[in-house]
Formats: sequence, C-alpha cells, structure tokens
Amino acid sequence: MSTLRFSVPVLAMAAAAFAATPATFNKDVLPILQKNCQTCHRPGEVAPMSLLTYKDARPWAKAIKAAVSTRKMPPWTADPHYGHFSNDRHLTDEQIATVAAWADNGAVEGDEKDSPAPVTFRDGWNLKPDMIVEMPTDFHIPASGAVEYQYMLVKGDFKEDVWVSAGEMRPGNSKVVHHGEVWVRPPGSKWMADAEYGVAYPMSQMKKQPTDDIDILGKFNPGVGAQSFVFGDSAKFVPKGSDLVFEIHYTAIGKEATDRTKAGFVFAKGPHMTRYFTSYGPQAGNLVIPANNNNAEVVGEITIQEDMKLVYAQPHMHLRGKDYELRAVYPTGESQTLLKSAWDFNWQLGFEFKEPVSLPKGTRLIGISHFDNSANNKYNPDPAKEIRWGLQNWDEMSNCFIGLIIDSKSDPKKIHKLSGPSLLPTGAPGPTLSAMGITH
Repeated sequence: MSTLRFSVPVLAMAAAAFAATPATFNKDVLPILQKNCQTCHRPGEVAPMSLLTYKDARPWAKAIKAAVSTRKMPPWTADPHYGHFSNDRHLTDEQIATVAAWADNGAVEGDEKDSPAPVTFRDGWNLKPDMIVEMPTDFHIPASGAVEYQYMLVKGDFKEDVWVSAGEMRPGNSKVVHHGEVWVRPPGSKWMADAEYGVAYPMSQMKKQPTDDIDILGKFNPGVGAQSFVFGDSAKFVPKGSDLVFEIHYTAIGKEATDRTKAGFVFAKGPHMTRYFTSYGPQAGNLVIPANNNNAEVVGEITIQEDMKLVYAQPHMHLRGKDYELRAVYPTGESQTLLKSAWDFNWQLGFEFKEPVSLPKGTRLIGISHFDNSANNKYNPDPAKEIRWGLQNWDEMSNCFIGLIIDSKSDPKKIHKLSGPSLLPTGAPGPTLSAMGITH
C-alpha cells in the first residue's frame, strides 16, 4: 500500500482554505455561547442581554467581539499559572478568533442544521430543586442611601435529617441584590434566638453572628450560581428542625424597589461518610489600609486541625481590592499557591478545584490580599482615609470562603483555627510574609 504524502505548500494551501471558511453563528459561535455565556446571558439573569438565539445575539455582534477580545467577558479572574478549576470559562485564543471572525464577516447565521440543541434551563433555575424556600415577606429597598446587611429568619421544613447535594440562591430582584448567603440555623442555636420569622433585621440589631459550626446552603454573587456539593461521597448535612437565615446585601438603584429572594436545594440519599462544609478561611479582621497607599498588603492565616480536602475558594474584598492569593504551607514546609486571582468587585467569582486539594493536619492556609487606596483607583470612595474592616462597601474586608470535605463525624467548630496575623488586635500592624518565614 502506498503512503499518501502532502508537500508543505499543499498543507499551507489547505490551512489557508480552512481559515478562509466563514464562521457562522449556528456552527461556530453558538457552542461557545452555550458553554461560557448563557448561564448569565438569558432572561431573568444578571447579564443585560440574552444570547440564547441568533436573533438575540446578532445586534450585539460587534460588542461581543470587543468584550471577548479584551477578555472582559466571560468574567474569569484566576491566574492560569496557579490551580486548575472545573468552572473555568475563560475563552481560548482560538475561540476568541472565531467570535471575532464571525463579527467581522457579516455575523451570518449559517445553516440551522449545524446548530447544537438548545441548553435547557429549568424555570430559571440552574438545577432541578427538590425543595424551594422563599422569603415569606418582601424587603423594601429605598431609592438612595446605604442599606445595612439584612438578616431574615425563615421557617425550615426539615422534618428529618437531610443531605443536600446542590443548592442555589436566586434573587427576586437581581438589580438590588448585590450578594447574599442562605445559612443553616440548626436547632438550639443562639443565633437570632429572639427573631421573628419573616422579619428583616439590619446588621446593627444583630446580637450574635454566625459561628463556625453554621453552614451555608446557597450563595449568590454576580457570576456565582448553583453549587454542587458532591465530591466522591460528600453532601451537605442539615439537621432535623433546622431553620434558614437569608443574609443579603442590598444596593439602592435610584428608585424604590422590593425583593423576595428564594433558594432551591437538591436532596441526596444519606447518610454520607464525608461532608461538604463551607467555612470562613483566612481572614484579617484586624486590617489597616493606610491612606493614599496603592498596594497595601494584608495577610490572614488559619491552621488546619485534621486531615481534609479543599474543593472551593471564593475571596471577598470591597472597592479597594486588587488581588488575592490563597497559599498552603504544608507540615513538610513545602509551600504551594492554590489560587491567585485579580479582584473584580462586580464579578465576585468562586473557584471550584478540578481535583480536591489534600490538606493534612497542621497545614497553614494563608490569604494574601492587596488593596489600592489611592486616587488612581476610580472606585475608591476616599483615598485620603485610612481604612479598616467593615461590612459596607466603603469599608474593607479580606477573607475567603472555602469549601471543605471533612469526615461526617467531625465537629465543624474544631476543623481549623485562626493563627498568625489573624490573632493580632484590631489596628495592630500585621507581620510581613518574610517575618512569617514565607517568601513571595
């Protein structure tokens, strides 16, 4: 049998002919939008326009090209040199070139037979909930001014211990809900012990804050939707008789508005040998950011108290945040950067590790954040002001929610402890990384 060979000029001609094939929406662009964009770009979601169909997308062709070419969209802030994430939705250079070619060559629709099947969204949900819990009363947002964090106790309907494999928090009015959490309040908890069901309480009236043993069943941030809690045998545990607490940060939009947020949960068969637990990771409640400082560094640290696995990380800062690094220093002395990400207040993303990260007992998790409190930061409310920890946007935070896989019999209050600079009193200058024996 003879071997078919192509000369270099012939291969070059074939490559040129392939490159000259015009990209069409149905064959080339729609699969990219389905995988990376439609979760947000559909009716009822946070994005300003739908990209479900050619009719939806065609008027925005040039804008889509500009957004993807500058990597403004899809939002993805993680440094690709550190960590691998299952929810990574950044576009490859080839995908960006495809979208650009489509927009530059008439944004044609193409043959309908080339289009993939539409993605099915279930009544607006990104999951198929077995239980939906909604705030029983509307919360009224004023037209202007700061709105304190609000907490509403909602009656649970957990007649027995349950395991939850996925959860999703959905704003009733995404224009005013900046972010929020749905907390599990187990029976006997002192948190909101005197609260009435369905009444919103501002942060200033809260006598007790969530403790380390209270879990989160759902989160909402721009860019964060449904979350799966299944890693091997894991799921979240909700004790019989638990209630839920909706914690929401509202933002005024120039006119009065109302919101009635809800959450949906998917149940798993139990019991489970391992438990997914969302916890506060490294945080620095003692942070002090000097006035006019364009690169203030803040360090927080926790020490792991038993063997576990890390599957999720979600940094949190406010308007002066620049970047965040999550680093593990193992008992062997080895140091590993697990996540390094730019910070975008408008897209507060969570990062799901493609493979769980083993954290042996004694591992130190260190959060390193940088802030721009200078006039060069266009979002900075007041560069002349020294900034400390606070809940409002003009204050600052440096913390990181972490998703952990722990033994189902573990006590969440004892799985890690604050250490290092986190223990310093408020206003005390934190140590440098080098003083902690850590190099950049």
